[in-house]
Amino acid sequence: MQDILTKILVCLIAGAGAGFGTGLAGLSAASVIAPMLMTFLGTDAYEAVGIALASDVLASAMSAWTYKKNGNIDVKNGIVMLISVLVFTVVGSLAASLLPTKTMGSFSVCMTFFVGLKFIFKPVMTAKESNQSGTGKTAVIRSIVSGMAVGFICGFVGAGGGMMMLLVLVSVLGYELKTAVGTSVFIMTFTALTGAVSHFAVGGGITDYSILIMCMIFTLIGAAITSKLANKASEENMNRALGFGLAALGIAMIIINMIK
Repeated sequence: MQDILTKILVCLIAGAGAGFGTGLAGLSAASVIAPMLMTFLGTDAYEAVGIALASDVLASAMSAWTYKKNGNIDVKNGIVMLISVLVFTVVGSLAASLLPTKTMGSFSVCMTFFVGLKFIFKPVMTAKESNQSGTGKTAVIRSIVSGMAVGFICGFVGAGGGMMMLLVLVSVLGYELKTAVGTSVFIMTFTALTGAVSHFAVGGGITDYSILIMCMIFTLIGAAITSKLANKASEENMNRALGFGLAALGIAMIIINMIK
């Protein structure tokens, strides 16, 4: 009974936290779910990333729909980036299958901490004016290169892909913050689906479907709630709150791994 309650609690906290990050800032659910499953439930790193990516699909789709209703998605100009992200998500996923479980686990846990620091000390607020005037050809090249990097990371560890995509859309392609978040979660819907399918195909599927189902449900609920609040809340306060939460979670998991 205790094991079942522990499993439910871990999935609830991981899913709710991941949904919060996805709906608020386009953060990949794997930044929270994967390291928590590995640290507290002992889930295999490769399988944990697959579960996190699968949880990302519905949560990102829900968030994207909410942002679309508020006119904050630019599908047309993000299509080039989407294609390159999709291709390199598969490449990253295949590369991840060649690494030892411990290597992937340590990387994901550390990534959670550093993503949190990023939101604390340099929250993503608005687009830079200097990035609004790039030529069409330059924008396409930037989209392709950026998509390759983001896709590889998303497929490789599932961690940081959403944050990187948000930073690219704002800092490199010159998007306004809310449009960047909406476009990011739209793209993440497809990258997460591609990454999850390739992970399960290469890694041999799921060993515990209850964890998968609970993570998907809790992440979806969290994303549905926070994506509605994102357009009303202060960007700075929400960025910092998310940053402190992820940083604290990362520190806790690093300490636990050192004790083991």
